[in-house]
Amino acid sequence: GLNHDRATPLPAPINIGSTWNKEMVKTAGQIVGREAKLLGYTNVYAPILDVSRDPRWGRVVETYGEDPFLVAELGKQMTMGIQENGIASTLKHFAVYSMPKGGRDGNARTDPHIAPRELHEIYLYPFRRVIQEARPLGVMSSYNDWNGLAVTGSAYFLTELLRKQYGFNGYVVSDSEAVEFLATKHHVANDATDAVRLAIEAGLNVRTNFTSPKDYILPLRELLKTGKVAMATLDSRVADVLRVKFKLGLFDQPYVGDPKLADQLVHTQKDDDFALQLNRESLVLLKNEKSASSQKPVLPLDKKTIKNILVTGPLADQTNFELSRYGPSNNKLVSVLQGIKNEVGDETSVTYLRGCSVVDATWPESEIIPTPLTKQEQEEIDMAVAQAKLVDVIIAVVGEDEKRVGESLSRTGLDLPGRQRHLLQALYATGKPVVMVMVNGQPLTINWENKYIPAILEAWFPGAQGGTAIADVLFGKYNPGGKLPITFPKTTGQIELNFPFKKGSHAGQPSEGPNGYGKTSVNGALYPFGFGLSYTSFSFKNLKLTPSETHSQGNVSVTVEITNTGLVKGDEVVQLYITDEQSSVTTYASVLRGFERVSLSPGETKLVSFKVTPDDLAIYDKDMNWVVEPGAFKVKIGTSSEDIKLTADLVIK
Repeated sequence: GLNHDRATPLPAPINIGSTWNKEMVKTAGQIVGREAKLLGYTNVYAPILDVSRDPRWGRVVETYGEDPFLVAELGKQMTMGIQENGIASTLKHFAVYSMPKGGRDGNARTDPHIAPRELHEIYLYPFRRVIQEARPLGVMSSYNDWNGLAVTGSAYFLTELLRKQYGFNGYVVSDSEAVEFLATKHHVANDATDAVRLAIEAGLNVRTNFTSPKDYILPLRELLKTGKVAMATLDSRVADVLRVKFKLGLFDQPYVGDPKLADQLVHTQKDDDFALQLNRESLVLLKNEKSASSQKPVLPLDKKTIKNILVTGPLADQTNFELSRYGPSNNKLVSVLQGIKNEVGDETSVTYLRGCSVVDATWPESEIIPTPLTKQEQEEIDMAVAQAKLVDVIIAVVGEDEKRVGESLSRTGLDLPGRQRHLLQALYATGKPVVMVMVNGQPLTINWENKYIPAILEAWFPGAQGGTAIADVLFGKYNPGGKLPITFPKTTGQIELNFPFKKGSHAGQPSEGPNGYGKTSVNGALYPFGFGLSYTSFSFKNLKLTPSETHSQGNVSVTVEITNTGLVKGDEVVQLYITDEQSSVTTYASVLRGFERVSLSPGETKLVSFKVTPDDLAIYDKDMNWVVEPGAFKVKIGTSSEDIKLTADLVIK
C-alpha cells in the first residue's frame, strides 16, 4: 500500500502476483492512487516491474514474480489504477536490477550476467509493455550496471530505449545513490560533479538521495557555468518534469482541496474488506493429502470434529512480516494465532507453543556448517512435541520474518532457517496431522517438508489481515485459488531454474551412450510456475482458435470452457501458453500469453476468452528486432506451466 501510516495496508507484491487477478490488481492501484491524492502526494514509486529470476535475492518479495508477461499484465493494471486519480505512477527499477550476480544485494549489487537477447525478452519486456500500454508518467533508474553500462549514466537505457524506442514522455528519477555510484561504485565518472554530468546527459531528470539537494544542485550549476553541460540539455530535462506537472494540473491546484476528506475516504471499511479479499486470493495451496490417521485430505479443517489444536512455529504469533518497509506501518495486525482463535471461537481449545526461534544463534553460518541443537533449543521442541501428542491437529507456522527478507537481505541458502525443520520433523513423528503454513519472501527448498508434511499453505508476506485470511483458508471459509508466480527449486544448485526456459534446457541426464555413466544432478522443479491447488476440481473442453490460420499481423480469438466438477465453489486460473515450433533463433519452450482467474460454483461452466495478438507471437530475431515469423505454433491451456489440459494448432502464413 501507500507509504503513509493512515493508508490501506495491502499484501506484499509477491502476494499480489500470486492472485493472478488483473481486476483486483487494478482496484488495488485505484486505492493507492485515491489515497495518495487525498493525502497530498503527487507521485507514487510503484509498481515494481523487476522480474525475479534468482530466489536468493532479498527483494523477490517486492516483485510480481519471475515471468515477464505476468509482471507486465499486473504492472499495467496497477499503473492504470494509480493514475486514474491524477497521480503519477513511477515504474521501478529500470533496468536489469533484479538479477545481481549470485543473487547478492545491497553494496554488492552490480554485474548482472544477462545476454542481450534475454535483456529484451525477459527483463525489459514488462517496462516496454507497461510504458506503451499504460503510459506511466515516471520511471526510476536503477543503480546497477549491465554489460559495462552504469544504467543511470547510460544514454542507451535512459534515452535510446526509454524515450526513442518505447515512447516514454515523462520524468526519470534516480534510485537513491545511483548518481553518486557512477563515481564511487562503477568508477565511470571522475568525481561527484562528473557523475552529475554523466547522469543528466544520459537523460536523468530528477535525482534522489539521502543527502542534501545541494550535493546535486551546486555541481550542476558549476557544470553549466563551465559549459560542461549545455543549457539546452538542462532545458530539455526540466521540460520533461514540467510536462508531467501540467498534465497533473499541479500549477492550477498544487494542494489538496479539502484535507479533511482524507479522514473520511482514506482506509475505509470497504478498503479493508478489499484488502482482506486480496490477501485470501494470494494464498497458494501447495499440498493437501491424507494424513496417517485420516482417509480424506487434511484441509479444510472441520471445526465440528476438531476440539484441540496446537499452533506452533516461530511465526505463529508474530506480525512483523505483515508490515512493509515501503508501506503503511500503523495498522491493527492479526497474527496467524489470533486469526485461528477468532475463527474457532471458544468451542475449540487452541494451545500455542513457539517450538523454536526463526533462526539459531549461529545462523546463517549454520546453513554451511550445521551446529548441534543447544539444550534450550531441544527442550523447546520437546515441549511442543509433548503438547502435540494431546491434540487433534498441529498447525505449524514457519518460514522467514522481516529481518530475513527484503532489501540488502539476500540469502545464501533457501532451506527453512534455524531449527524449524527439526521442529517439523519432531512434530511429524508424533503421527498427528500437521498443517504447515509458510510465511516467506522467496521460494524455499522445502524438499523434506513436501515429502512428509501432508498439507502446506504458502502465505508469503500477507498484509495486516494476514492471520484472518489464513484462518479462512485453513477452516474452509475460503477456497484457495492462488498460483505461484515463481518456480520453487529443489536446491540452490539448480539456480537459475525459471519459467520461461529455453528448449532443452531442463532435460535430464542421459542414461546410456558415451555420457550415460550415472546420475549426478537433481532435475525438475519442486513446484512449477503457475502451480496451485484447490479444495475443488475443474475440467476443460472445447478449445477453439478463430482463425486457426492467419497472417503475421492478425489477431486470434481463443476460447475454452471450464467446469467446476467438485463439491464446493472455487477459483481456477486458466493459463494460456504458446510454443513456437521452429524459428530463426532459439526460443523458449513455451511462454505465458494469457490468464484469467475464474470463480465457479459446483457444476457451473464458463466460457473463457483470450485474444492472441502479433506481439504475443513475436520473437527477438537474429537482427535484434521484434518480429512475427511464419510457421507453426502450439496454443496450450493449463492450470500451471507443467499441467497442460488442452492444445490446439495455430499457423502463421
